Amino acid sequence: MSNNGATPLRVAGSGSLHAVQAAGAAILPPPRPLAWRLLVKLRALGVIAVALLAWQLVSMQVLDATTRTLLPPPTAVFAAFWELLSSGELLRHLRDSLKRELIAFLWASLSIPLGVAMGWWRAVNEQLDPIIEMLRPVPPLAWIPLSILWFGIGDTQNQFIIFLGIFFPILLNTISGVRGVDPNLVRAARCLGASEWAILWRVVVRAALPSIVTGIRVGLGVGWMALVAAELVGASSGLGFLINDARTILRTDYIIVGMATIGVVGLAIDRTIREIMKRALPWSRALQG
Repeated sequence: MSNNGATPLRVAGSGSLHAVQAAGAAILPPPRPLAWRLLVKLRALGVIAVALLAWQLVSMQVLDATTRTLLPPPTAVFAAFWELLSSGELLRHLRDSLKRELIAFLWASLSIPLGVAMGWWRAVNEQLDPIIEMLRPVPPLAWIPLSILWFGIGDTQNQFIIFLGIFFPILLNTISGVRGVDPNLVRAARCLGASEWAILWRVVVRAALPSIVTGIRVGLGVGWMALVAAELVGASSGLGFLINDARTILRTDYIIVGMATIGVVGLAIDRTIREIMKRALPWSRALQG
């Protein structure tokens, strides 16, 4: 009797489930076509498309031939981009700039343990904070003449300027992140018998990671800007050198290509860091926006 009574219940439950699924399928709208989904994703480019169209019209219809040399239309800029890309010149300059940025970032990452020490130990902060606060307001570009005298014109001089641009944002955000750790987390770890080093590494540093990542994002952006400025006056390759070299031969289309490449690569670097950190720190609301 129990088996006979259980079977109708399973059938009825299965039938009810299928009925609910069918009703849900009838309520849900059909999936959008692929072309429509792509159009939705590209809607953020609407302002850029309008700006390019206006630029093209002004350059071709309003400006005369002489002035158009100073502000070439987007079609001429795209042609110059393809020319530089096909010859390999753009990729060579981009490679050299990225290499300098990466090496400078590796050196500037020493600011993370320094920032942790300054944020955690008051004695360390008291000794180093006056020096940091005197050096931090000096813009990286102000160091260019002195750095050329120290290192000459080349990669080392460029990397030093980029290092200055990256170092201080990471340092300050690391200090702020360490000091902003919830004291209750530290007290709880101490009550559970954790050592000071375990508290520092497993509680403080991990809780400060979102702030450290923010400092890395800001620092890489500042370093990327400082890189271009350093290459304008002290390099034989790189995107900054490309822009300055194009200025001497009045190739404004090359200049705009170099500027656009700087902007696109800077955006790509920032987005890459954000995506990596979203997956590495899924619990951080600051990195999920």
